[in-house]
Amino acid sequence: MTATFKKLWKNEYIQTAAIIGLIILIVLGLWFTVQIVLNTAYPALAVVSGSMCIPQDAQCDGWTHPFDRTLHIGDLIIIQGLDPSELNADYPDSDIIVFHKPTDPEELIVHRIAAKEVSEDGTISFYTKGDGNPAHKWPNHIQPTEYDPWGKVSEDLVVGKVIMRIPWVGHAILFMRNSIGLPLIIALMIILLFIEFVLPLLKRNRALKSDLEQLETDLEKRL
Repeated sequence: MTATFKKLWKNEYIQTAAIIGLIILIVLGLWFTVQIVLNTAYPALAVVSGSMCIPQDAQCDGWTHPFDRTLHIGDLIIIQGLDPSELNADYPDSDIIVFHKPTDPEELIVHRIAAKEVSEDGTISFYTKGDGNPAHKWPNHIQPTEYDPWGKVSEDLVVGKVIMRIPWVGHAILFMRNSIGLPLIIALMIILLFIEFVLPLLKRNRALKSDLEQLETDLEKRL
């Protein structure tokens, strides 16, 4: 069995497949490790809307002012899960949180805590607001009428708080999510696989065919 394994391992296709599989396992292992360390199923997300951006010169793309105090489209945000009671609700110095939208739990929202409410049974809820949403932008004083229209966000909907933002990196993720990005990535992968596997095989077949033809020619001459 060991001899068979060694013979298979000498095959470059087997080696390439094994390396690809190892890379996939390492990436998945790192992802699950980060989920455990940060205590959330969503340890990293790309910002997809400008609701948290305070526009400068009517631009909110993150490229023109990437290190501003709030979030921009294309930022990669790092999220930490924690007990909702530990979240800072002291606006405007309150935490930016990620949560499932109450009216559509499939959608994730990244907004700042605007106020906190604790019910008689101890359940915590939050009112939220996008920093760049009108009429009063962060860090100016806001009225309850400016809170997000979906109302209270119960503690069970909170994914975690934003602990870091990395400018620009999220654009790669957003590109893969659009109608062009993912097909382009798939096309590139197919091209790479073709170059890595198909072309060498075609070259070998041609070389083998050439050798056979040469052998036949040599035999005919001898006969």
